[in-house]
Amino acid sequence: MKFNKSWVDEWVVNSLSAQEISDTITMAGLEVDTCESVCAQFDGVVVAKVVECVDHPDSDHLHVTKIDAGTGELIQIVCGAANCRTGLKVACSMVGAHLPGITIKDAKLRGVESHGMLCSYKELGMAEESDGIIELPEDAPIGMDLHDYLQLNDHTIDVDLTTNRPDCLSIRGIAREVAVLTKGELKEVECKAVPSTIEDTFPVKVEDTEACPRYLGRVIRGVNQQAHSPVWMVEKLRRCGIRSVSPIVDVTNYVMIELGQPLHSFDLNRLHDGIVVRFAKEGEKLVLLSGEQVDLTANTLVIADSTGPLGLAGIFGGESSGINSETKDVFLEAAFFSPLAIKGRARHYGLKTDASHRFERGVDPKLQMRAMERATQLLIEIAGGQAGPVVECVDESKLKNDHQITLRLERLNKILGCEIPADEVERILTTLGLNPVAIEGGFSTTAPSFRFDIEIEEDLIEEVARIYGYNNIPNTIPVATMIMSAEKEEVLNERALRHSLVQSGYQEAITYSFTDPKTLKVFNDLEPLVLSTPISVEMSAMRTTLLAGLSLVAKYNVNRQQKRVRLFELGLSYVQDSAAENGVRQEPMIAGIAIGDPEVENWTQKSRHIDFFDIKGDVEALLALTARAQDYEWKVTQCPFLHPGQGADLYLDGRKVGVVGMLHPQAQKDLGFKTPVAVFEIERSALDKRVIPLAKEISKFPSVRRDFAFVLDKQVHASDLTADIRAVGGNLVTDVTIFDVFESESLGDKRSLALGVTLHDNDHTLEDAEVEGVVAKILESVKTKFGATLRE
Repeated sequence: MKFNKSWVDEWVVNSLSAQEISDTITMAGLEVDTCESVCAQFDGVVVAKVVECVDHPDSDHLHVTKIDAGTGELIQIVCGAANCRTGLKVACSMVGAHLPGITIKDAKLRGVESHGMLCSYKELGMAEESDGIIELPEDAPIGMDLHDYLQLNDHTIDVDLTTNRPDCLSIRGIAREVAVLTKGELKEVECKAVPSTIEDTFPVKVEDTEACPRYLGRVIRGVNQQAHSPVWMVEKLRRCGIRSVSPIVDVTNYVMIELGQPLHSFDLNRLHDGIVVRFAKEGEKLVLLSGEQVDLTANTLVIADSTGPLGLAGIFGGESSGINSETKDVFLEAAFFSPLAIKGRARHYGLKTDASHRFERGVDPKLQMRAMERATQLLIEIAGGQAGPVVECVDESKLKNDHQITLRLERLNKILGCEIPADEVERILTTLGLNPVAIEGGFSTTAPSFRFDIEIEEDLIEEVARIYGYNNIPNTIPVATMIMSAEKEEVLNERALRHSLVQSGYQEAITYSFTDPKTLKVFNDLEPLVLSTPISVEMSAMRTTLLAGLSLVAKYNVNRQQKRVRLFELGLSYVQDSAAENGVRQEPMIAGIAIGDPEVENWTQKSRHIDFFDIKGDVEALLALTARAQDYEWKVTQCPFLHPGQGADLYLDGRKVGVVGMLHPQAQKDLGFKTPVAVFEIERSALDKRVIPLAKEISKFPSVRRDFAFVLDKQVHASDLTADIRAVGGNLVTDVTIFDVFESESLGDKRSLALGVTLHDNDHTLEDAEVEGVVAKILESVKTKFGATLRE
């Protein structure tokens, strides 16, 4: 929100400088970006009149003028502005005047002497661009210094407002804040009802009162579009960053800046049958005032007539009904559009307007009639015309109703850490328009219609704190009782998981919870939750897997010459599930991605790409933290994004809890990787508990090891074989180790698997008969279940 100090001063008397106002409102939560003079430094520029203007004899675009600058003599000045003409009041810089970057001197332009310069807004540092020299009103006093005439001893202040303060998107709102902060009196601009001098009306109908609870329209006939907006209005608009266009447009812009209510004007003679506020129909199109044609979607609120859409409600007008230089009869609109009906629509169509900026955040629903009367009054004063009665469509039940909020003084003082006198609290609440009523222990307040951000008691506490002044709240050291938090030994916290992965060479990444839906499709076919107003298309879907975000970060690093990347993340995945709260299951996950060599490049090892066993080893280090790695089961994966034969599903208690492996070549290509990529993703709940270690006496008795070389089908999983041996051997089998795998043409579709089985008993030395008995059971079991034979 950009405003000028002198305009605010009209609303509230204060003795603060522009910088002091900036500091004051910044400390109250309205952060000021810039505070600048409304013009550059210059001197020697006065109001003058073009007495004579003829074409230059040796130029097709220069003019030779005679200027009356109040010196008693006419001054000859050569000017190249297209709008220079006889009788025009201008800003004239005399010889010796200092303008930004230039000193005016006597000159000769193509053989004709020139003793000064006629200035544009750009040349005086009052605008970035200018169409020609400044045109001043006919009553501007000749010879008067331009600083005095335009009151240029003023500053423009640009405030970066947060979205919760739309009430400050107007001069009235800023002045209201200044009045509260300086304990000054707010002087409201008088907005008298303009009497109807004609009976003309135009029908208005609102089909969806949820989106548009209030709509006002008024016919104004006989408006003179050739009239010029007064200089005070043009200057105020300019200082707020708005260019003067025509009386009708200037008045609607002026009222929007002054009161905060966007208005729109239609050419009455280009409307048909009646105004209808409705949602667009599929297939409808609209040509905007900018000349661009847009395809309307069904969730877009439009202003229409019998011929179709006339404009995007609360955003932008259409070309077919727009004001032009021939307009004489106007239909003036003032409406309250629900923020939810407007939010995101302007961005969808690639637009950003002052009206949408305000309607998206919330406009005072009680302001429309006041703004209508103010705009009518100004338009008739400037451009003439006759006004008809105001037509209003309203559904009070859909408007924001005033609601009661109680503020407890005890709660206030506890939150702020200091005691604020009750009479000061009452003064603050009163000046904020909250109409406090004293009750036992505090105040009962009514949130004003223009404050959309005041809903609960904490909002009132925040308001009291910022108006009272954060600097006035004493700094105190908080005192609290130190209590050691209980941490169960069986709980495996995230810190331990992080340390394990860091020791394995990974670095933690934190990615957005929303990502590119195309990337999600690579990893699964789950339908993601799509954001209604995303930052961009690439960040429009809530992630169903952490691997989507990690792959994008990994690719970003690889593309910047990082040959070895190891990343992991702990976070939530979001899966649509009708049985979950709010229809979304938020699952804590831990995921990782690895690219490049398993080890940092060095002279002791040959360079090679990471493989399945490397990533599996990193995951097994995580599982080892639970002290129950044997409870996890590895199975050949069926995940389409993992490489066949180089991926595994991780199971716990018969339930799939994760995946580990190398990316499928197609998935690798879709993600833009040129080298093998290893990934894993595991449910956090599968790693949340560990077995508490129990101390046992070290056995005094020796162990016995028996080695076996079994020949069996290649389809038999080694994990199934070792699990069976443990089950058959019972407590005597303490370890089963695979130390050799042999395959050859002579074995055909079989292979040899060599295992070392360790037998041990804590109570006695095992006899040969006991060992042979266990060995016999093992041989019998593997032969029966797996068809295995001992290799000769």
